[in-house]
Amino acid sequence: MASTSPSELAAELLRACLADEPWPEEALEALVSAALDPQERAAGEAARALFAELVEPLADRFEPRLCHAYAALFSRVIARAITALRPDDLLARYEQVRRVRAVDFEPRRVFVLSRVTLGADIAVTSVLLDAARQRFPRAEIIFAGPQKSWELFERAPRLRHLPVSYPRQGGLAERLAPFEPLRQTLDAPDALVLDPDSRLTQLGLLPVCAAERHFLFESRGYGGDSDASLTALAQDWARRVLGVEEAVPWMHPRFACEFGSQPVAAVSLGVGENPAKRVEDPFEEELLVLLSARKGLVMADAGAPGSEEETRVRRAAERAQARGARIGIHEGSFASFAAMIAAADFYAGYDSAGQHAAAAAGVPQVCVFRGYACERAVARWAPDGPAPAAIVRGAGKSAAEILSEVRRALG
Repeated sequence: MASTSPSELAAELLRACLADEPWPEEALEALVSAALDPQERAAGEAARALFAELVEPLADRFEPRLCHAYAALFSRVIARAITALRPDDLLARYEQVRRVRAVDFEPRRVFVLSRVTLGADIAVTSVLLDAARQRFPRAEIIFAGPQKSWELFERAPRLRHLPVSYPRQGGLAERLAPFEPLRQTLDAPDALVLDPDSRLTQLGLLPVCAAERHFLFESRGYGGDSDASLTALAQDWARRVLGVEEAVPWMHPRFACEFGSQPVAAVSLGVGENPAKRVEDPFEEELLVLLSARKGLVMADAGAPGSEEETRVRRAAERAQARGARIGIHEGSFASFAAMIAAADFYAGYDSAGQHAAAAAGVPQVCVFRGYACERAVARWAPDGPAPAAIVRGAGKSAAEILSEVRRALG
């Protein structure tokens, strides 16, 4: 299959998994071999196809049956990359850690693993952090994850950071590299590991500690056919596993923001490296003009310096300003923008981290969903907090139609 591209191999494997058919062994072997290629560029391309075009589409459907398909397939991938591990052992352990059962011991240290993505760390991981703080008041609570995610919680009392970087680019070996250092820290008899379907453990498959101390919130299958949000499901899991009735999503960044008495709308036009989430021009310009007319000052996040997002944001802002809109640009980390969202009167954006920051802060919002795998994905990722949140589904609609729905939601 040397002439078959990684994307074609991933598509073939995905089709078989979705159809409940045995996957072609030669396709899996070819894709994993390419993802482990010593040539960095080739390995990166194949790993991107493996994760973005096979693993993520399996997860994004939130179908319980696909959890087993993922585990059976990816345990083979892991064992191919880390030869000391065996697929059957990984699968058997996975069945143990995914089982919903109450924690029946008192740990000295509780490790809560990051989901790596910022929005999921607010919507899901922060719920488990809150539950851990309530359930184990004398234990050390440790957030294990990247610096960007830690910045969302770094001022919280009783919370410590275990830095763990996870490369979302590069080959398969690079993406599995955090495993051994993580295991050396987590595999201790006094430790409890709460895993919110973390990429650090490849969704619970990597044996970072003894199975009896590893508790996996299998968010892809938990909740079955319900339309509950991931936040609500995490809260239910915390009740059943930790006995905590009222765990909530939260943030505690070191940044603070104050706008005084003027009304402010915060806006994020980021799409999390998924261009399918974006609405075509002139939607973003028109959104900024509409919000400025309704809300006054609009603060738009610039995104990463030099990124495609920054180019879009600045272009839309300049055009909206030329039409009389009051637009400010936020430059800095997402944690500082999260503090700005919390200080704002309103939030608007695509399906991304900002919506979950607004939900956790109790800020009313309008969120535009586009490029989603299925209706259940919208239900799962819907912002869930105490303030009103309007969801605009953009699938199959023009920019004008979506803007019209946003206008109605504002009304």
